[in-house]
Amino acid sequence: MFDRNLKNVVVVSVGFLSLFTAYAGLQSLQSSLNAEEGMGVASLSVIYASMIVASMFLPPIMIKNLGCKWTIVVSMACYVSYSFGNLYPGWYTLIPTSVILGLGGSTLWSAKCAYLTTTGNLQAAKDGRKGADVINQYFGMFFFSFQSSGVWGNLMSSLIFQQDSKIANITDEQLELCGAAVCDIQPNVTTIKPAQELVRTLVGAYIGVGVLAMIIVAVFLDNIDQSQAREFRGNREPFCSTFLATFRLLRERRLLVLIPLTMYGGFEMSFFSSEYTKSYATCALGIHYVGFVMICYGACNSLSSIVFGKLVMYTGRAPLFFLAAVINFSCIIALLYWRPHPDQLPVFFVFPGLWGMADAVWNTQTNSIYGVLFPRDKEAAFANLRMWQSLGAVIAFAYSTSICLETKLYILLAVLLLTVVTYPIVEYGEYKNPVMSVEVSTCENSDHENRRPSYHDRSDQSEESGKNIIDQSHL
Repeated sequence: MFDRNLKNVVVVSVGFLSLFTAYAGLQSLQSSLNAEEGMGVASLSVIYASMIVASMFLPPIMIKNLGCKWTIVVSMACYVSYSFGNLYPGWYTLIPTSVILGLGGSTLWSAKCAYLTTTGNLQAAKDGRKGADVINQYFGMFFFSFQSSGVWGNLMSSLIFQQDSKIANITDEQLELCGAAVCDIQPNVTTIKPAQELVRTLVGAYIGVGVLAMIIVAVFLDNIDQSQAREFRGNREPFCSTFLATFRLLRERRLLVLIPLTMYGGFEMSFFSSEYTKSYATCALGIHYVGFVMICYGACNSLSSIVFGKLVMYTGRAPLFFLAAVINFSCIIALLYWRPHPDQLPVFFVFPGLWGMADAVWNTQTNSIYGVLFPRDKEAAFANLRMWQSLGAVIAFAYSTSICLETKLYILLAVLLLTVVTYPIVEYGEYKNPVMSVEVSTCENSDHENRRPSYHDRSDQSEESGKNIIDQSHL
């Protein structure tokens, strides 16, 4: 019999796969497709800037009022609005829809993380397993599906744009400006864009799969926290208390030390989706190759996510983070010296493959560690995750058109080294003083919750009636 919790993980995964088939394709094309005056990169910067602001207060409010399921549905609608803005791209369409997407992005990821963490705890309690192991497994399954969205979204763009033969013309003068060796801080407006009819065909297809994602989640996902949302609406906390929930968690030393790791996720994502696609793939091969390059990235990311999600049960988080750091460090050094040329076609796919492997670790394990370390304040914890990750992305997008590519690579390298220094502090603190247990909060036991333990409450609560306790020990 198909397990209910596993079914919910599959529904969430398929819904995100469909939604990000559209968004991943649009994101990887923005720096090339809407290059005039840096409009595409500016829209990405606005997206993550609005995510930062919204993450300060919106996720706890929406999740507690609507529950995780309907928060996900509403947030997906915000993503679809950005696709509509790309039908007729301009400052007056891209910027407003970017703000809307940012608002939805802050709540979408927090709700997803909270939903998968709760589902993992439920399954662990049912099977008598460690909650951290099941949560890692579920996040691995999710990111296996989610990261493959880059394959389908970019495959759509490449197949459609290939119909325009003019975009394959790359001049020798343009090749001289590719890579990090030459400082060209101006948007590459000489790149030939595909016909507008093809662009609108692609965006229309993206709108369709985005709407499909909303339908899948609305119809098939179980509303596991509806009783809690109903109880919260009937007995609302003061707005100020909910507003400050994200910031109150900053009193936790573990969260503060996690900030460099979280921000690096935003830096490395923005670099690859913006700088690599524009200054390497589009510049040397043409915009129709962006999709194929990102397919390699998405495929390696997807496969690595599911592998690492299982491997972490045997190795722990630290070796995987170290592996990702070594991969990114090697790629950054190589990109500093590589002069891209069409004759080196296989090399264009080596970097996306390696970067995808590393990104799989940053995604699965960063999301997982927040769920493991802050199980009693999932909404506020994942809001912090998205806020700091978005801050890293918005900083990177903000200076995208203002400094040389070589400088951007050095900045990325510096943030990576800071992460390597600070992350072991988190693991050491968890090793010395682990989060021993967590109360599973579900609609079945929410009526029995008479108190909310603090982060440092390590007492044995297993004998309390009406309590459902699972082991949440160190990986």
